[in-house]
Formats: sequence, C-alpha cells, structure tokens
Amino acid sequence: MSKLAEFRQLEKHLAEQLRALEAMKGNDGLKKEIEFETKLRKLLEQYGFSLNHIINLLEPKTTARRQSASPVAKTRKPRGLKVYKNPKTGEVIETKGGNHKALKEWKAEHGADVVEGWLKK
Repeated sequence: MSKLAEFRQLEKHLAEQLRALEAMKGNDGLKKEIEFETKLRKLLEQYGFSLNHIINLLEPKTTARRQSASPVAKTRKPRGLKVYKNPKTGEVIETKGGNHKALKEWKAEHGADVVEGWLKK
C-alpha cells in the first residue's frame, strides 16, 4: 500500500471517529455521568477521601476477598513418575514428563498408542 493510500485511509478513520465523538457529546446519559463524576470528585476532595476509601466503606467484603486471594500462591501437584518398558528390548525409561528423548523416539518409531501401552506405573 502506498503512503498516500495509507494516509487517506487513516484520514477517513479519523473523520469517522470524530463523528462518533461528536455524537457521544450530545448524549444525555454521558452528560449525567460526567456531572455525577465531577460532583463526586469534589465531594471526595472536600472530605479528604479517595475512591478506595468509599469502596471499602460500601463493600468491605469484596476488597478483603480480593486482597487475600492475591498473595496466596497455588502450587501444582508434582508430576508422578511413569515407567515405560519396551517389551522387545527390555529397556526401561523412567520419566515425569513427556519430553524424554528416548521416549519420543519410541513414540515416533512404534506410535504413541503402542508406547502408552508399555506404561508400568
């Protein structure tokens, strides 16, 4: 796309967004929300409170639950040891994950379903 075409496309999008912005400015709901926010911020400033103070006053359980849930780190259960035994060679592989080089080779050679059948534990 040429620079001129890109410029015109961006110009068109900007004009559309400006029209949408002008339409929102005339919305009565938006005007009420702006008026409410302005009055609320003046009131908070007058009494020396912040939005967090008001939230804690109105719904203390919600903030306590949110704060206590954050620091608790959940740990995963450790992976169990899997033992595969190749019935043809008698070779044994012990692994906790599926990223074992020889196990991948077995699965490529014999198929994943067959190798999973060799699982002992």
